[in-house]
Amino acid sequence: MKLVSRHIDKHGAGHVTLRPEDDEDMWHLYNLIQKGDSVRAPAVRRVQSVTSTGSTESHRVRLNLTLDVIKVEFSASGAPGAAAQDAAADQTGSSSATATTATLHISGPVTSENQHVRLGAYHTLDIEANRDVRIEKADGWDSIAISRVEEAIVPGRGAEVGAVVCGEGTAAFCLLSQHMTLVTHRISMPIPRKSASSGASQHEKGLQKFYATLYDSFVRHIPFGNVGLKAIVIASPGWVRDAVFDHLVSESSRRGDKQLHKALKEKVIKVHVSSAHVHSLVEVLKSPEIATQLKETKFAREGIVLDKHVFFKMLGSDEMRAWYGPDHVCLAADRGAIGVLLISDDLFRASDPTTRKKYVAVVEAVQQKGGEVVIFSSMHESGQQLNQLTGIAAILTFPLDIEVVEAEEREEEERKKLEAEEKEAGNEYHT
Repeated sequence: MKLVSRHIDKHGAGHVTLRPEDDEDMWHLYNLIQKGDSVRAPAVRRVQSVTSTGSTESHRVRLNLTLDVIKVEFSASGAPGAAAQDAAADQTGSSSATATTATLHISGPVTSENQHVRLGAYHTLDIEANRDVRIEKADGWDSIAISRVEEAIVPGRGAEVGAVVCGEGTAAFCLLSQHMTLVTHRISMPIPRKSASSGASQHEKGLQKFYATLYDSFVRHIPFGNVGLKAIVIASPGWVRDAVFDHLVSESSRRGDKQLHKALKEKVIKVHVSSAHVHSLVEVLKSPEIATQLKETKFAREGIVLDKHVFFKMLGSDEMRAWYGPDHVCLAADRGAIGVLLISDDLFRASDPTTRKKYVAVVEAVQQKGGEVVIFSSMHESGQQLNQLTGIAAILTFPLDIEVVEAEEREEEERKKLEAEEKEAGNEYHT
């Protein structure tokens, strides 16, 4: 993401103009743009005009529109349209810019005058790579939104791990970046079983066809030459991962692909998983084989914190230090007891501004008291696991009995209520 301009005052009022470049940037924008915000971005409209002879002509016009945001929709598996490809060509001078597969649609009424679109007309902006997006926040820029911008514009991001989760005849190709897990391609091919009639020949032919298809897909969908790619994981139950790796190595050598051969030797980690499904990536990231290599990545940190060795283990062995749920976590934050706050980015996309402000306040309170905050991406498996626990949890620095805390809260509420009644009665007596 490129920061084109930023004008935010000390009260949080102002606007930011960003230029998305890849799928992860689209995800950042999805998390930044809220209902009620003002967004200005390029759009393409079909315009009809009447010629001097009275005939009607229709043509497409590119223009900039400003919307009052009503709805924001994100899809990780969209396809880049012609407009997006044109945008990339305009910015780079050629059409060879990296294509995005994620899509972001922003809908709402037009709020600025335009010769082709009437004021108040409902429109949907299809956000494109390499096109500027100007965002002005309805309720001002809070600390979470500003942090998201600062994180998004750090150079050198992108996919940090490539993964192939495979079974016999099946494979899913994935790219893991700081905030997203994208399944870029899938293979599913029938492999004939070994039988007395056909022997092993049909089975072997099926396997060889599968390996050949997997090799071609690997070359297309895993950016093995990128210096930012820290590891390539080949994961499977049983023996499949070894056979796949051996075929990739031998075939790259046979074809004389030195770059791929080197990457396979230096970056590949073979990991056993219980099932040949993408969900097994959570299991993969926890494996000791890659934990040390990926310990600096954000998604690995998320997985480690949520893993059974930290939060879930504590939930089972020391439940007074593992709390989850909005009400309970807020109580712990009020008492300054949170050592690590685990929170899903889903909660910051709440359509109700009051709800978002509540969670922003919790994050700031924990940080002010020296606690650590880990914001989980709901585009990673660990974030989806946290969402199943209401989207917010905490590891406390000291044990607290929730029943005792709730009883103390009720007593405090009763005390305040009684004081208020006594004060009101006193005022009535004096009058």
